[in-house]
Order: sequence, then C-alpha cells, then structure tokens
Amino acid sequence: MAYRTTNPYTEQVVREFPEHSDTQVEAALAKADALFHSTWSKGARAPRLATLARLADVIAQNRDLLAATMAEEMGKPLFQGQMEADLCSSIARYYAEKTEGILEPQPVASDVGEGWVEYHPVGIILAIEPWNFPIYQLIRVVAPAIAVGNPVIYKHASIVPQCAALFEDLVRQAGAPDGAVTNLYISSAKVAELIGDDRIQGVALTGSEGAGSKVGARAGEMLKKSTLELGGSDVFVVLDDADLAKAVEGGIFGRLGNAGQICTGAKRFIVHHGVADAFTQAFVGAMQNAPMGDPKDPNTLLGPLASRDGLDGLSRQVEEAIAHGAKVLTGGKPAERTGFFYEPTVLAGVTPDNPAFYQEFFGPVAQLFIAEDDDAIVTLANDSKFGLGGTIYSSNIPRARALASRIETGMVFINTPTTSRPELPFGGIKRSGYGRELGDVGIKEFVNRKLVVVAGT
Repeated sequence: MAYRTTNPYTEQVVREFPEHSDTQVEAALAKADALFHSTWSKGARAPRLATLARLADVIAQNRDLLAATMAEEMGKPLFQGQMEADLCSSIARYYAEKTEGILEPQPVASDVGEGWVEYHPVGIILAIEPWNFPIYQLIRVVAPAIAVGNPVIYKHASIVPQCAALFEDLVRQAGAPDGAVTNLYISSAKVAELIGDDRIQGVALTGSEGAGSKVGARAGEMLKKSTLELGGSDVFVVLDDADLAKAVEGGIFGRLGNAGQICTGAKRFIVHHGVADAFTQAFVGAMQNAPMGDPKDPNTLLGPLASRDGLDGLSRQVEEAIAHGAKVLTGGKPAERTGFFYEPTVLAGVTPDNPAFYQEFFGPVAQLFIAEDDDAIVTLANDSKFGLGGTIYSSNIPRARALASRIETGMVFINTPTTSRPELPFGGIKRSGYGRELGDVGIKEFVNRKLVVVAGT
C-alpha cells in the first residue's frame, strides 16, 4: 500500500512514505503493551487527564498548521480545517475535565450485598481511520482511550500520511509516553494480522461498508470488541412551516462542506410539497453560486474531492443515475479545471428502481424528493439501508420532534445541519454501523465494566 500525499488541487505528488516494517510494528506493539501494564494505564487517572488538557492546548496552538496540512493532503478548505482543529481541541478538553465524573463507580443494588461497577482499561485499541476528517476521526478514539488508560495504535488512510504523523507528534508534545499513541503505515493485510494479536483488545473503524464488513468479521472471529462508523445517506427534511432561507443555508453547508465527503452530510433532501418549488429554486441557485476553488483561499467553500479515485467513482455514480432516469437540475459532471473538482449537483426524479436511490454519494451531489405529508416523509426517510444522521427544518418544534422520533437513524438534528460536539454520542444503525463515539457513551465502549460485590452479613 502506497502512503502518498497527492495535492488534490494541483494533482501533484508532494511526498511518499515507506510502510513500517514487521520489526517496527512489533516494537510498537511491545511498547504499547508494556505501557498498558504500567502505572500509566492502571494507576490514577490524574496524569492522563493532565496530558489530555495539554493536548487540547497543543492542538489549539497548531490549528493553522493542521488546517494547512489537511488542505494540502485532502483538499479541505482552510476555515473548515480550522473548525476541525477547534473541535478536536474541545474533545480533548472535554475528556480532561469530565472523565472523573463519567467514570465514577456506579452503585448496583441487589439482595447479595453492596455492589458497584468500576471502569478499567482493557488493553491496546487498534483504530483504522479514514481521510475525510483526518484529525477529528483520530481524537474521537484517542482522547477517551487516554482518559481510560488504553494505548492506541492507528492505521490511517494512505492519502493522509502527513496528518497521521502530525497527530502522533502533537500527542507526544502534550507529554504522552511512548506507546500511548502510535501511528503505523501498514497494509490492510497487516491490519487483519494485528486484530489477531492477543495484545490488541479492541478495534475501532470509521470507513466504508466494505472495510467495516471485513474488520467486523475479523474482530468477531478473534472475539474482539469492535465499533464501526460506516456510511450514511442522511435525510434533510424541509417542512412547509420551515424558515426557507435558513433551510437553504443549512442545506448548502450540509451538502458542500468538506466537498460533500461527510458520512453525516445532507444527501437526500425531502421537501414538503407546499414549499417544494420555492425551496428547489433557492437551493439550486445557491448550489450554482457556491464558491469553488483553492482550499487555501479563505473565500472557498467547495474544494476538490480528496482523490482521483473519489472523483472517478462519483462521476460513474451520477452517470449511472442519469442513465436510469434521474433528472439533473444543475451540475452533473466534473468541473473543467485542474484538480479533483466536481460540480455542485442536484438530481431529481430518482426512483427506487434507480441504483442511486439506495447509494451513498460521497461528494457534492444532492438528491431531491417531494413528499405530500409527514407520513410520506417518514416512509421515504426510512427506505434506506443506512441509518446514521438526519436533519429536520421546521418552525413547529413539537411536530419536528415527533418526526425525529420516527426516523430510523442514530442521530437527528432540528433546525441545524448534522454536527458534532464532544458531549454528543456519535453513531448509527443499520449498515451505518454500531457502537458510539464521544460523550459519556463513547468513553465506555472499550472499558472493563467490573462488578464488585460485598456480601451482607
């Protein structure tokens, strides 16, 4: 597997990295395992939480470097990279400040006697992470792992090797000991081998359905706990009582942020028929006018896709959708310019017999549907193999809340595009995966929930 930085704006190769050797991988495992058996992992939490507090500061101090590196490696516009860095800093600080309370022993009443549940580390966590949020995806696993005492070894996507190395360096700058967090440039075959190693006790993956299926199967085979955050085809519902200007604004960022390469991006726009014409006209116009260009230009909203493979795959999807009857309201092809750019695209008339109806479009492509009433909206929203997030715009909050409860996803946001905060559990259902990251739920995914009972006399 080639670890290579190719600038998606210039299409030029910037730098290549060799894979780590078997000897280097074994050394990393040995260091992480030794750390797990030390007082760093099994002693008081205070030193680890202090490291997280310093990491929050280090990330904040390096926000511009992180943003520039993301822009160069995967095309993220600078202001979006800065937002990602700020979120990562807040996640580290959240766990630095909240872990003691979250992991307070929980009393359990029984007729045996006094009981309680304690939370302890389990061992090394192997993280397999994607390129679309190259720092945020890491901190979601690493911050709670440090707090608990689980060392982390991670394999990052092959197109963001500089981000992978930079993150490890920042963790070291924060004072984490050797073995706490280790970046490895390794192949998928090596990942499968590592999952089988007795020193690895948990596996966290964010990625495609295909990768999740393989990793989940391998982890199950080896009796290892795993969490999978996979794809999504999130609905963006606009009711007839919505503030249309805010809905359009939210829809544009929800679809074009990160060039549409977001698992929880707004992908299926379901609009109540009462406002369908007005929303469609405004939304299509806004898509056509979205500033596209150099991700390092502060005025750019839409940067390039992260790779040539991503651009080619998206192009084939749209062509297939059109061949099966989809109507192009705007866009529909790669942009005629250097870089891996795809035009902001809106497709209408996508029916269930069209392959596009059940696919995830990982790029700036929106599907537009019109629904007659709330029941029809729910039926359409739930007719998906995915179940990650969703958005509803409405001025009638009780109506929106009732609708949110009926939509089959792991998350629903009302009057804001799907977002992330340290305290909000992140994850989905169906083929969007299982398990949660962040919040008080996420930190407990990879812990030993140890029951202790003192028998009554």
